Amino acid sequence: MPKFHVEKSIVMDSPREVVFDHVRDFQSWPEWSPWIITDPGCKVTYAEDGAAYSWDGPVCGAGEMKVVKDQSPEWIVSRLTFLKPWKSFADVRFDLATEDGGTRLTWSMDSELPMFMFWMKSMMVALIGMDYERGLAMLKARLETGVVPSKLEFPGSAPFEGVEFVGVRTRCAIPEIGSHMMADFGKIQDWVCTNEVTPAGKMLSVYHKWQPAKQIVEYTSAVPVESVPAELPEGFISGEIPSCMTFPIQHTGSYQYLGNAWSAGVMRSRNRLIKQSRSIHPFEIYETAPGDVPENETVTTVHFPLRD
Repeated sequence: MPKFHVEKSIVMDSPREVVFDHVRDFQSWPEWSPWIITDPGCKVTYAEDGAAYSWDGPVCGAGEMKVVKDQSPEWIVSRLTFLKPWKSFADVRFDLATEDGGTRLTWSMDSELPMFMFWMKSMMVALIGMDYERGLAMLKARLETGVVPSKLEFPGSAPFEGVEFVGVRTRCAIPEIGSHMMADFGKIQDWVCTNEVTPAGKMLSVYHKWQPAKQIVEYTSAVPVESVPAELPEGFISGEIPSCMTFPIQHTGSYQYLGNAWSAGVMRSRNRLIKQSRSIHPFEIYETAPGDVPENETVTTVHFPLRD
């Protein structure tokens, strides 16, 4: 059986004892779990002492997690059992160390895949690692500020009218997408102002390729236009999102947590709750411009185009 290990960590400005108690009490997990946030229909049941919980949802699947041993405030070891979509087991560990006057929390998992899924090992490590990073970031926000600035809404499938756009296509490492996208939109804004272009809609990004195992993403940041000019600056491209049905997911909060919306859509597609188009790439529309509202009120809608 192909074994794999995932490990991520973060430093938070909270005492070890506080972090330990929060992580050990599973009743706190819905506040920062990177999975529960994606599945409003998930049913969660807790043990009376908070040291075990089970879940069952159409998106998250089903399973249970139980603390098997711990040493406050240094470490926690839990046993994780997945029941759906297939049965498997994992050992999960949290290690807490004092660092820079706060706490470094390390979240790790050791598990194995069914033999027939050996080819997914690198992908699973990458995807779970991204989940862990979002979960740790949300826990840090919860403990340091009292709130997690990430909210998902699922308005249901709806028609998208389609748009033509002008933009910049970029290939970069996933952790660098924020800085690259800021630079891309800066170029686009300069072009819009210099050429007195009137946008035909809100700024957007189309995602062409995700390669989590290689940590590479390819996307186009763009502005919708009424018609594409005959000439474009070097490095600019034009394109179109055709009219289609989409499954939109609206995210309110910092772009740092926008992965929650993407994960929610990908999980629905993987579980066949939506039938995602193979020919129209997913895209996100920035309903509010950066700086126009406080960061925790930023609204972005991620669209997953659907098959006919």
